[in-house]
Amino acid sequence: MSESVTPRESAGAPGEAQGRPGPGWRKDLWPWPAIVAVLAVAAYQLRRQGRLWWCSCGELYLWSGDTRGAHTSQHLFDPYSFTHILHGVVLCGVLAWAVSRLSPLWRFCLAVSLETLWEVFENSDFIIQRYRAATVSLGYQGDTIANSLGDIASFGIGYVLAGRLGFRGSLAFFAVTEAVLLLWIGDSLLLNIVMLIHPMEGIKAWQMGR
Repeated sequence: MSESVTPRESAGAPGEAQGRPGPGWRKDLWPWPAIVAVLAVAAYQLRRQGRLWWCSCGELYLWSGDTRGAHTSQHLFDPYSFTHILHGVVLCGVLAWAVSRLSPLWRFCLAVSLETLWEVFENSDFIIQRYRAATVSLGYQGDTIANSLGDIASFGIGYVLAGRLGFRGSLAFFAVTEAVLLLWIGDSLLLNIVMLIHPMEGIKAWQMGR
């Protein structure tokens, strides 16, 4: 004798018969409005710190390639955007190890929040003066809000890229990018960190003499 099937059993869970996702899908959407909120708060705080929305020159460039000119950190992207890509590569690996139980989307949200926090701190008077005193960026005035958002976007690219490349691929990408930046602009993520924490006059002289 075949077992009878009730209409409820044949229909499955609510929404499944029509191909609609179950109620759990909503929690996967929350990281995105959270990221938007983080970016909005960061833009507000940066403006409070005196940062301009865009370059004071009035020109609208997506890219500025002269790291010694007045347009550096004033437009959407510049060579230092690649150091923020490397931020994403590093933080992707760190968070995958440190908070592996967190869902990938919430891990990405956490990563963006940390990078955004750095952008706000980087544009504080303390760090701006530190850059001017310790690094080759003698005329650094801080980032515009557009450039900070571009840096965060670059970070996101690096984070996603690291997830695709895996550990070895990410390590190779990091090393190659650092080498290219050193040859191209005489600076890199690691060199920037070294000069901020423990400035070396020999390195600074080499950078300024290029």
